Parts: sequence; C-alpha cells; structure tokens
Amino acid sequence: MSELFVGTIWPLFELVLLTLLIVVPLLLAVAYLTYAERKIIAAMQLRQGPMFVGPYGLLQPLADGLKLLFKETVIPTRANKGVFVAAPIVTFVLALVGWAVIPFGPGLVLADINVGVLYLFAVSSLGVYGIVMAGWASNSRYAFLGALRSSAQMVSYEIAIGLVIISVLISAGSLNLSEIVEAQARHGWYVLWHFPMFMIFLVSILAETNRHPFDLPEDEASLVTGYNVEYSSMAFALFFLGEYANMILMSAICSILFLGGWLPPLDIAPFTWIPGPVWFALKISAILFVYIWARATLPRYRYDQLMRLGWKVFLPAALLWIVVTSGAMVALDLLPK
Repeated sequence: MSELFVGTIWPLFELVLLTLLIVVPLLLAVAYLTYAERKIIAAMQLRQGPMFVGPYGLLQPLADGLKLLFKETVIPTRANKGVFVAAPIVTFVLALVGWAVIPFGPGLVLADINVGVLYLFAVSSLGVYGIVMAGWASNSRYAFLGALRSSAQMVSYEIAIGLVIISVLISAGSLNLSEIVEAQARHGWYVLWHFPMFMIFLVSILAETNRHPFDLPEDEASLVTGYNVEYSSMAFALFFLGEYANMILMSAICSILFLGGWLPPLDIAPFTWIPGPVWFALKISAILFVYIWARATLPRYRYDQLMRLGWKVFLPAALLWIVVTSGAMVALDLLPK
C-alpha cells in the first residue's frame, strides 16, 4: 500500500496541488485585474470608479461574479447547443493551460519542457477555435461576422508574434523558457538587443487578445459586440475571464522573452534582496498597465488599418530583423554553442 501511495498516488496528488497553486491565484488575479482596470481608467478620466461594494470598491469583482452566476443562461432556439456551450469553456481552459510551462523563478515551473515556446505558441493558436465555435454555433449573422473578423485578426498577428519570437530564440539558442531567462542573465535583457521586436510584440499581443485599440469584436456600432452577442450569464463571463487570463499570460511571455523573467534589473543589493517571483509579478503588472493605458487613451483602429499594420508593417519588419539578427550573430561569432 505504501509503495502504491509513493509511486502512484503521491505524484498525482502533488501535481493537483501544484496546479491549484497556480490556478487559484491566477483566477484571483483575473478578477482583480478587472477592478484595477476600472480604477486606473477612472483615475485617468478624473472619475472614482468602483467605490461602493466593500472598502474602496474592493468587493466589486465578487459582486459582478455573483450577479452573472445567478443570471439565466439563454441558448438561442436554433443554435448548436453542444458547440454553443463548449465555446466559452474552450476559450477559458486554453487561457489556463499555457501556465504549465511558465517559470516563476529558478526551478519554479510545473512542466520544465525543452519545447516550452512551441507549447505556448500552439496553445495560443488554439484560442481562435473558441471564437469560431461561438460565432458559428450561435446561428446569428452578427455573431458569425464578428467571429470571422476576430479570427482573421488573431491569425494575422500570431504570425508576427511567431517571427518576433524566432529572433529571441536565435539569440538564446533554446526553446526552454527557463534557459531563455538564464541567457539574459549572461547577455543582458533582450529588450535592449531586440527593442524594435519588443515594441512589435507589445502591440501584437494587444491585437492577439482583442484588446483596445484592436478590440474590433466589441465594436458595438458595427457588429453588436461580435461573436459573443448571443451569450449571457456565466457563458458570457467565461469569454471575458479567458480574455483577461490571456492578457496575464501574454504579459508573462513578454516578460520572459524580453524583460528577464524573474531576474532583477541590476544584480546588486537591494535589488537582489527581492525574490525572483516578485520581480516577475512586477514586470507582468507593468505590461498589464500598458494594456489599460492603451484602452484609456487610444482611439479604435479601423479593420483595414488593423490588417494593414499586421501584414504590411509588422510581418516585413520581423522578417528583416531575423535576417539582421542571424547575420550579426554569424559575423560576430555569437551563435550559442
């Protein structure tokens, strides 16, 4: 019995425990990211934001969750009910599974696989299926057109993101996320060496997560909120929980690829006194602030402007940077051994 526990049950229990240690704080972070967004935008617009539910409005996310939980779930009569219900679940689950390979510190990772970058790219690419499923299953022209616009947008900017990541992989010589961070400890943060790609990545993740100024699926004047127009209650909430979870995931990826992950800005005291996971959380928070800042200040792009930016600006620039990076590393004999 003891051998069975040690060999089979305990590893399974340990895996479940580690998963909960990641998922539960992430869900809390998602809930309070909505609160932070409303407060920050309110401050930028000289308003107060949430302030009545709990001290300083801190219980507002819980109140919003309860409100949506007790609302009636309405499914259109002619909708494909199975796909209709599965779409928000797929969107939300895919936003969580990417965290399996995210390193929070030295050795603090659920699955330290050698192809972590490929895993993340595959998971983020699958996110488009939840949107397509929602638009098709709703049996609504508005939802279907919104899903087409959103999926085309996501696919377009995934290409730019992939090419940007290639430049980082050439520099690090590894697909392992922990090794990419450790390479930056030796050579400096990649934001210094790949700053144009950092800016392209930052803009592309705004489009990838359907965030302002690229939140065309939420352009109410044109498509009545797009692919999720027929959703209500918790099914509607799952789409936005998935969107905010994706925001945090993309911010974590950006931090690992360009900002040194858990590394402090300088390898001296008092910076080294702060634990690595705290630095990692601070960098994620800084990138999330850019998300919110963009929403508060920038006008929405037109759809043709959005696609032109992705295909005619970001794609050629990322390809050119790969050639420049590769040539420079070969000429200076800097290729990883």
